[in-house]
Amino acid sequence: MTDNILLKGCGTAIFTPFKGGGTAPEVDYETFVENVRRQVEAGIDFLVPLGTTGETPTLSDAEKIRVLTLAKENAEGRPVVAGVGTNSIPGTLANIRLLTVADAYLVVVPYYNKPPQRGLYEYFKAIAGETDKPIILYNVPGRTGTNMDAETTLRLAEDVPNIIAVKEASGKIDQVKTILKHRPKGFIVLSGNDDDTLELMKGGAEGVISVASNVCPDLMEAFTTAALRKEWGKAERYEEHLKPLFHALFVEPNPIPGKAAMARMGLMENSLRLPLVEATEQTDNLINKVLEDLWKK
Repeated sequence: MTDNILLKGCGTAIFTPFKGGGTAPEVDYETFVENVRRQVEAGIDFLVPLGTTGETPTLSDAEKIRVLTLAKENAEGRPVVAGVGTNSIPGTLANIRLLTVADAYLVVVPYYNKPPQRGLYEYFKAIAGETDKPIILYNVPGRTGTNMDAETTLRLAEDVPNIIAVKEASGKIDQVKTILKHRPKGFIVLSGNDDDTLELMKGGAEGVISVASNVCPDLMEAFTTAALRKEWGKAERYEEHLKPLFHALFVEPNPIPGKAAMARMGLMENSLRLPLVEATEQTDNLINKVLEDLWKK
């Protein structure tokens, strides 16, 4: 088990800010740097650019390189995990070869193909065999259409030394608890859903790759730190306070509500690339209320 990277607590699946309108607004690199620095100042443990939350399928190769380079330059030594997954071996390996400054790679279950469990095993084994850097598996069936079973995750964790972690966003708590119970020593389990974080950390998970921490990195860092210290009463109070935000950020596809929240806070333009569009008025009003309540308590 490769253990040359520390992933625990709260990692932020960071937004890619855009500026201007039209069908392909420009990446706002200055704002991206400001938001990375905001994460660092809040004490966030690691950064995850170029994931689903970062609208990465809409980015060019040059944009991906620049986003990752700026994240690395401004992370102040924190691990930077690059999202590289596609639905093919050539596509994923092309991203790995493109994004060489990353400390580790987040590789999503191939989407659209609907592979069987044997195919998932062979796919991830092949990807990991092409790099010496750590690989984090990413299971998010709500996006990909395929759930990776606990047995497949555990087999990969046992058989492939540089597969060091899984980001579990299946929402299948019993499945994740099976991974936690039977994982090899040193294998890291991270929640992929903000609202599952506390339950999974109570079961031994190391933390979360969070969407909500874009909005309130200080609160998410305090929440996960309390959980890591097994200060369960304190962690439960944070969770209760954050629950409305966890819900609001997913009333429309991520990152639509999150970008509406960041715009409300003056942290970036509410600009997305098609096929994503701005939040509805109903979502925008909900976000506004949730933010007001979040800061006044």
